[in-house]
Amino acid sequence: MSFNFKNMKCFARPPKFRNRMIMMVCGVLAQGMGLSLLRSVNLGTDPCSCLTQGVTNFVPLSFGTCQLLCHLVTFLFVIRFDTGMIGFGTVGNMCFLGYISDFFKWVWTLVLPVGFFDAAMNRYLLLIPSLAVFLLGAAAYMCAGLGSSPYDALPFIISGHVKKFSFKVVRMIWDISFMAAGFLLGGDVGIVTVLVAFFLGPIITWVQKKLEVFII
Repeated sequence: MSFNFKNMKCFARPPKFRNRMIMMVCGVLAQGMGLSLLRSVNLGTDPCSCLTQGVTNFVPLSFGTCQLLCHLVTFLFVIRFDTGMIGFGTVGNMCFLGYISDFFKWVWTLVLPVGFFDAAMNRYLLLIPSLAVFLLGAAAYMCAGLGSSPYDALPFIISGHVKKFSFKVVRMIWDISFMAAGFLLGGDVGIVTVLVAFFLGPIITWVQKKLEVFII
């Protein structure tokens, strides 16, 4: 696999760069916190995190480290095919999201009673708020327009090369593939996995309309 860095446009600084950076950082923090809760309530995660959970069953590494390693593999293809999708948001999501999730998961063990997440009522009560925080955080980081994580970037790249399939179809196949692989490895597949697939797109559109005043 050869790499061409001649015309790299990565780490571009669009208008209102400072506002976009703040939005991206807050989005990744919120997404990480939401992901830590989704992992704790054990009712499913997004497809990418599902695969990461499956990998942690086979290697003696933390969730954050496994997610970073998985992203690094897909990152090689982003570098090869479209460096323009690389930005500060790429680094923020790829390098820190998993570790932020690990940090907040540790915080919950300190501030919540022992066995809190074992109670079914607590888990289902936290399901919607946790999912909302995760989705809003993901939408904010994406709407900042400072690059995408390798997981989010590759469906765009694939759909650009495979003209016979629309982006929606490619993204659906992409998510299902990661979810299936995660499930086979013992990752957490559940109602959240389905809800993320259905609601992330509409929430990104809604958040973009609300926040565009800060970035346009």
